[in-house]
Amino acid sequence: MARPCPSQQKKQHYAYDLSFYVLDLSSPLSNELSLAATASLSSISAEDWDRCAGAANPFVSHAFLSALEDSGAVCAATGWQPQHLFGRTAGKISGVMPLYLKNHSYGEYVFDWNWAEAYEQAGGRYYPKLQGGIPFSPVPGPRLLLAADTSPIFRQTLIRGAEAICENLSASSVHVPFPDETDWHAFGEAGWLQRLGLQFHWHNQGYKTFDDFLNALASRKRKHIRKEREAAHDSGVEFIQITGSDLGAEHWDAFYRFYLNTSDRKWGQAYLPREFFTLIGERMPERILLVLGRRHGGWICGALNLIGDDCLYGRNWGSDDDIKFLHFEACYYQAIDFAIAHGLKRVEAGAQGPHKLARGYLPVPTYSAHFIRDENLRNPVAQFVKRERKIIERQIAELAAESPYRQSGSQA
Repeated sequence: MARPCPSQQKKQHYAYDLSFYVLDLSSPLSNELSLAATASLSSISAEDWDRCAGAANPFVSHAFLSALEDSGAVCAATGWQPQHLFGRTAGKISGVMPLYLKNHSYGEYVFDWNWAEAYEQAGGRYYPKLQGGIPFSPVPGPRLLLAADTSPIFRQTLIRGAEAICENLSASSVHVPFPDETDWHAFGEAGWLQRLGLQFHWHNQGYKTFDDFLNALASRKRKHIRKEREAAHDSGVEFIQITGSDLGAEHWDAFYRFYLNTSDRKWGQAYLPREFFTLIGERMPERILLVLGRRHGGWICGALNLIGDDCLYGRNWGSDDDIKFLHFEACYYQAIDFAIAHGLKRVEAGAQGPHKLARGYLPVPTYSAHFIRDENLRNPVAQFVKRERKIIERQIAELAAESPYRQSGSQA
């Protein structure tokens, strides 16, 4: 049974006095649009939400987001109070935006701690703020989720709705980490601050085997990866890829142990409860790839990935043993194996990681957008992100110049 969040024993539903019109694709100014926000995803059916979210990115699916809420990982008590924005045209939900009211900046990967500290030292109140991303997940993807038959103009309507909620709740700001490039430009058109970041992604250039990928690399890099893989396997670890109906409680129990071990060492806090993994295993098993390592008859490590339409998303990892190259094999090379075997175009291995470059993962820009109500904070932040953007662009160019790929086999 899902663990209820104490603050959600009584559901709250907020309606905002917003009247909008959207342009119908066939006739102008046809349907009145009503916007509202809800403190529980359960008030929106999976069918309605997923009609807007689509199937390409599993992190914006109703199954994933509802598992966060129903497990208690996301709720007012943990500082992530849902305020999901949705709009109706002609009585039908046409667009949605995941949104959370927060009283801290934990569990995020686009950091604003310095902004908060500076603002509060100057007498401002930074919290609460609104977060329009996926909790605990540095995963690029759509954030302004529109049904296929909805005009793109509705993106601006959702943006204005998020601003209105910010005003209504007296929040300092709205932050949208890791939107895709289309949504990022939409936020920019609305006057939001646009911030640049950096991740490392692997791109499938039509490889049929892992050796095809290796052959695209410079000789020294190719030999290095082969040695790492051989060392991981020679240590006696057998790697198993588990997905779909093959996932069971035994696998989740083992993985959760690894997840807690790594969380305790790196952050001192595990954001996701055991129940969350049970729920995603039940609600979206076909979207999960769990890589487990077995040695001497017992599980010793694991890496959780989510499967998109054209991308494999690496998320959490952990281990009981400190075996050389175990992390690289379980997280990076097993992911590449799976992507090649299933014709996926990319592997996105999460935040951080210049060490990923030598293993075939190239630097790519990531994006975030920020609405700040008080110009006394907005103006210095605008100057900061402008300077930071130049630094990030230079870093991407410098890292790309160190690509491990041969000139003739370089990735796009």
